[in-house]
Amino acid sequence: MKVKKNTQLSIFDTFKIKGELTGEANRQRAIITILATNVNPIDRTRTGISQIIAKIQNIAWKNIYSGIFLDLNEILIPLGIVEEAGRLPLKRGPKALQAIGVPYYNLTKKGVVVALSISDINNRQELLKKIFSQSDSKEKEYERIITNLSETTPNFAFSIFQKYVKAFCNNEIKDLLPFDLSKLKGISDESLIIQKEILEVFLKLSKQDKEETITFLNKIT
Repeated sequence: MKVKKNTQLSIFDTFKIKGELTGEANRQRAIITILATNVNPIDRTRTGISQIIAKIQNIAWKNIYSGIFLDLNEILIPLGIVEEAGRLPLKRGPKALQAIGVPYYNLTKKGVVVALSISDINNRQELLKKIFSQSDSKEKEYERIITNLSETTPNFAFSIFQKYVKAFCNNEIKDLLPFDLSKLKGISDESLIIQKEILEVFLKLSKQDKEETITFLNKIT
């Protein structure tokens, strides 16, 4: 049984019993990952995306093409997460289609925020710079601290993006942009509360207590 949400973005959707990500969640994550990491426009067409995912899953790409088409045209593009970046000419097929070409896609700024929440994406530092290069004055206030955290404690820094995007998926945040982490303040999140408590206490500890605390944590992590 699938846990249903009102929002269309399903990257955190899980099966209620197994707790595993649904097929839709994995498919949307794969699309966003490909658009975040592939420069070649051919890889960013619907066919290209389908072929990359199919190769990973060892299945025929035509079997998943319709799912990719629906995710893009009915979910990711309408939500402003993905946009058409241009069109590639076709050498074969109907003349009308050859004339207009096939679309390839990019992540929008909102899409990059979503990509920062997906742990499988390995170029998130680069994506983070892209976000702040397009930021407005409100978003700029987070640039220095988030950048520093991403370099010193990347797991913690990107877990914040995960919580931010997940709150959007749960309809606890109305929109991802403007990027404003204060939107998380009214959302109950036990892990964030624990992390804040540990940091506040740790800063007050003596040098010996800090060392003993780190030694303890090393034993359990």
